[in-house]
Amino acid sequence: MKTPTLYIIIPCYNEEAVLPTTSKLFLKEVEALVSKEMISAGLMDAKDKCDITISIDCDGQDDITAMEEMVDRYRDGFEIVYGVRSRRDTDTFFKRTTAEAFYKLLNVMGAEVVYNHADYRLMSARVLKEFANFGEVNLFLRGMVPLVGFPSTTVYYERHERIAGQSHYPLRKMLALAMDGITSLSIKPLSLITGFGFAVAGISFIGIIYALVSYACGATVSGWASMICIMCMLGGLQLTCLGVIGQYVGKIYLEVKHRPRYIISERTGEGKDIEKAE
Repeated sequence: MKTPTLYIIIPCYNEEAVLPTTSKLFLKEVEALVSKEMISAGLMDAKDKCDITISIDCDGQDDITAMEEMVDRYRDGFEIVYGVRSRRDTDTFFKRTTAEAFYKLLNVMGAEVVYNHADYRLMSARVLKEFANFGEVNLFLRGMVPLVGFPSTTVYYERHERIAGQSHYPLRKMLALAMDGITSLSIKPLSLITGFGFAVAGISFIGIIYALVSYACGATVSGWASMICIMCMLGGLQLTCLGVIGQYVGKIYLEVKHRPRYIISERTGEGKDIEKAE
């Protein structure tokens, strides 16, 4: 395999306190990996200029030496390499608990994400070109990258304490991020509402039967049976209708994203000959 061209993507917004320190560390690691390469401002800008990209935060917490192993995994044939923290010893109990709950909640709600993986990842140019076909506006990269479906693996590393500055992800932003991830990748909440609607409708039907039996046995006061029947019937009907509407809304939501229906990883036989002729 030829020596790949590597771009490292480092978002630096609001990181002026830590950037003077981490920039020297990044430069040293880049010089160890590849020489005479510019650091691009974004993945889409880099996809036509390089063979692989690595995105990493600039707060110095992610182990930059893991890049070497990521490149090795790329040489082994993996198109996506996720940087996954091996443990969270440097986090406070609250931060560790909420972060782990965040990943578990996303998986339960149908958003498939790599556990304990943030934005430290290697992606090949092939992956980026296919990823560019995802035309949606609300981007949740942690859950969207696995949708591309190319061969992937993980590299584990120890996450360090922040070198300088403060974290820009308090609990409020973590909750907002979780909501974005769930609503961007999954319609499972709508399905849960539909199931809840049918369950309430079933309970309401049982309540109507109970009210009628109680009325027939003379164990009710005047007007009680009719009121209970009407309330149960309307409540069950409303939730059932909302659930059905939610299913249609969910299908519309997935359609308007215009995600590719399939991605061709490789062509063989006649398909490869046609590709060369083009």
